[in-house]
Amino acid sequence: MLRSLYDRTLALAGHRHAVWALAGISFIESSVFPIPPDLLLIPLILADRRRAFFLATVCTVASVLGGFLGYAIGHFFMDTIGQRILEALHLMAAFNGLKDGYNDAGWLGISNGFWIIVGKGMTIIPFKLVTIASGAFNFNLLSFVVASLISRSLRFFLVAALLWKFGEPIRTFIEKRLTLVTTLFLVLLVGGFVLLKYVHLH
Repeated sequence: MLRSLYDRTLALAGHRHAVWALAGISFIESSVFPIPPDLLLIPLILADRRRAFFLATVCTVASVLGGFLGYAIGHFFMDTIGQRILEALHLMAAFNGLKDGYNDAGWLGISNGFWIIVGKGMTIIPFKLVTIASGAFNFNLLSFVVASLISRSLRFFLVAALLWKFGEPIRTFIEKRLTLVTTLFLVLLVGGFVLLKYVHLH
């Protein structure tokens, strides 16, 4: 079934309404759909690299909007729909691992949940894990939106920038090493925040 969804999603890249398909997949991937939008984003950018950042914007906006649906599922329907989604995607263990301390203060006095959303939202880990978890754990909605915007824009714009700059030769690297690239980027980002705070305090 997953392979069939993968093939159907990839086939949408050649459709005349491919941008709408990209927006739709980015939206539902944040709550229920198992295939990441990168599968469609990458060939669309390679087909016309001038639209790379427009397509990244489509992905980001649709994904964040879809995050509201994931949040609502976690908040209102965790014991039914939310649990079924996470079980179907084998994410219940990961969900349970997030329970302790999700709303506690973390780095720089910012809640752990915020950093979890930023960190996991930048990787290939299903974004629905953190959108549903945020709703289930009653995470602050404004912080959820801000963290989602940061993580998804960094994720999709990083992919877009690499493809815009290097084209097809970078494709295999992105598909195989996306988690490594985004993790390193996140480390640099957090390091920048820490440095700014240190400079401010001194």
